[in-house]
Amino acid sequence: MASTFEVSRMNQPKIIDSNIIRGRGGSLGMSSRDTSEDKPSTILSRFMSLIPPANERKKLIPLAMMFFCILFNYTVLRDTKDVLLLTAPKSGAEVIPFIKTYCNLPAAISFAAIYAALCDRMEQRNVFYACVIPFLIFFSAFALIIYPNNHILHPHIFVDNLANSLPQGFYAPLAIVRNWSFAIFYVLAEMWGAVVTSLLFWGFANEVTTIEEAKKYYPLFGLGANVALIFSGQYVRWVSRMRDNLAPGIDAWEVSLNYLMGAVVASGGVLLATYTWMLRNVLPKNEEKSLKGKPEQKKRGMSPKESIRFLSSSKYIRDLATVVVSFGMCINLVEVSWKSKIKQAFPDPSDYSAFMGNFSSTLGTVTLFMMVIGRLVLQNFGWRTAALVTPTMIGVTGLTFFVINALSEKLGVVTSALGTTPLMLAVIAGAVQNILSKSSKYSLFDPCKEMAFIPLDQESRTKGKAAIDVVGNPVGKSGGALIQQILIFSVGSLASATPYLAAILGMIVFFWIKAANRLATQFEDKM
Repeated sequence: MASTFEVSRMNQPKIIDSNIIRGRGGSLGMSSRDTSEDKPSTILSRFMSLIPPANERKKLIPLAMMFFCILFNYTVLRDTKDVLLLTAPKSGAEVIPFIKTYCNLPAAISFAAIYAALCDRMEQRNVFYACVIPFLIFFSAFALIIYPNNHILHPHIFVDNLANSLPQGFYAPLAIVRNWSFAIFYVLAEMWGAVVTSLLFWGFANEVTTIEEAKKYYPLFGLGANVALIFSGQYVRWVSRMRDNLAPGIDAWEVSLNYLMGAVVASGGVLLATYTWMLRNVLPKNEEKSLKGKPEQKKRGMSPKESIRFLSSSKYIRDLATVVVSFGMCINLVEVSWKSKIKQAFPDPSDYSAFMGNFSSTLGTVTLFMMVIGRLVLQNFGWRTAALVTPTMIGVTGLTFFVINALSEKLGVVTSALGTTPLMLAVIAGAVQNILSKSSKYSLFDPCKEMAFIPLDQESRTKGKAAIDVVGNPVGKSGGALIQQILIFSVGSLASATPYLAAILGMIVFFWIKAANRLATQFEDKM
């Protein structure tokens, strides 16, 4: 999943309070203030001091609006892509490992090359339009043209004939070919988070805000992101329930898809309009020039080969990359098995979509709470403890989920006492696992990861982040997917692979914790 709390600045100086390193007070990336001199004397003055001055409000409110629109779309697209692909004809959760490896990873690498070319040939302000508008065009065309004609566009007869001559283990890759337009939607929905959120928004935010403004207000963007999760989750749920009022014979999911993609396009329009307004009314002349890019700054990233070479040259960056890759692998191993259970429990696309809408809203609510807890953990216990929370959370909850899956047939008495079924117990356990894992990621893992770049020199910081963005995130997701592919071919299904997935998860978490401890020691030494 794209990160909703990218708080790093590529050329940011060391701004971490030294007390936060080993957990002796301080604040999250912000130098402490002398409260004995600046403490407001009245409640009113204290309240007024929290309100940003007019010149800051002029940029912060539009940035918050942009971030809300981006995260609203991200949540809607994330929930919709799973419904489309997992409930498609002769498809299922076993398709996800294959599409992440053979579709998402090549698409991410291809986009890196395209983005570098766009930066070389266009003004940086226009790169934003060139990246966002094609997404909106495709999602609009998908709802209006592609999906209503998918029965014509999808080669079901050809794939059926091909499947008869291949082993059963090939049904997942063949499902991608069979439902190719849904697969394209899945890939572009995944890329929206990485491209528009992590790359475009935070790149633009870093251009228009000062370091002092970033220290004060970037954490609030994380809170705003979770408000977007809650709002968009409820919108997805509302749209999914519209079928109750539709006349018989109408494709309820097609109607829902039109409303969902209509909201995505409308939100994208607000995003572009707000961005245009900021270019015209907020950006100072010197910052406007920086957006156009200086000749020596036009190359924004590194090629995959350069990224791998840089990752291997620095122990600090290698450990940081190990942490990022481990997260991607672990979350993928558990999430795919959970989604296979969701499909069994909710085979109807509208029911699946409604469940995911409630899931997204709950995730946003829990993450809001976890962000408060995360700040306290960083302030009182330090970077090392904060960095170890996420692998511990994923390890404990992930192994619990796999145990419930493996023992589902023996839990009949327990589920009967709870008034549910073994399948729904697995779905609920997976939802709890996913919510706790992702909320700890957003509130602790992402801030720790971004803070880890700050002690580096400018070249290492820039190249290290580029290397991890190009290699670390895709390799993590694809690595977990590749493990699942091997197990599917070996034992036949994800359900049969549950014991092996649990063992592999435990092993990855073990190496993740070791890498996090090594990184914490190096981080403390550098600070």
